[in-house]
Amino acid sequence: MRNRDIVILLSAFLSFLLSVYLWFSGEKEMGQYVSIWVPTIIVFGIFFNTLPRK
Repeated sequence: MRNRDIVILLSAFLSFLLSVYLWFSGEKEMGQYVSIWVPTIIVFGIFFNTLPRK
């Protein structure tokens, strides 16, 4: 696994943890907003993995 993959997966996981924290701390709308970042970050990573390397 490349460093880029680790950074992307770590970013998605931290976003998930932040959304769970916000949800259970009473900020439910903000938690839902942050939770939609997770698939966006993962798709962003998939996109960059499909680009040709130079």
